[in-house]
Amino acid sequence: MNATLKEGRCDIVIGVPAGYDLVTPTKPYYRSTYVFVYPKNKGLQIRSLDDPILKKIKIGVHLIGDDYTNPPPVHELARRGIVDNVAGFSTFYSSQNPPSTLIDAVASGKVDAAIVWGPAAGYFAARQRVPLELVPVPSAPTDLPFTFDISMGVRKGDAKLKAQLEQVLDKRQTEIQKILRDYGVPLLNRKADLK
Repeated sequence: MNATLKEGRCDIVIGVPAGYDLVTPTKPYYRSTYVFVYPKNKGLQIRSLDDPILKKIKIGVHLIGDDYTNPPPVHELARRGIVDNVAGFSTFYSSQNPPSTLIDAVASGKVDAAIVWGPAAGYFAARQRVPLELVPVPSAPTDLPFTFDISMGVRKGDAKLKAQLEQVLDKRQTEIQKILRDYGVPLLNRKADLK
């Protein structure tokens, strides 16, 4: 992402964490969270990473690479000793591995539940034939964060483009929020953390 900005192949990267230091981020335009995803008819009511059921069911998660680059759910499940029943799904998408693969696995019963970044979960869950439940994953005080403010990123030092984008974000905030809701993105209040 940073290379494409530096090389001039793009000017804006949409959907970066607000604190991402490889770009100059705009002010955030939404806040979302990781969610538990499971079939509504499965009888599950998972509300915490400390729910004992997580040690008994098959859980799908996205894997990126070695332990230091995986998303927060992978680290927090491992910290709780939940590893043997976790199934990893690649975030490197292709025609054989579309972005919906993890949500498809929940809907088909390949896994009992998943922990997925909210925007992806919301979009693909709404397109399943099986009704799926999405529940925000709360962070305990010692957990890695699960909620993030999301911004747009521009080249380091491009204050002019950043200012232009922020004007558009302010002017179009109502429309942006409607698009996010229409796509099923779980939105959180940007002024409050999910605890």
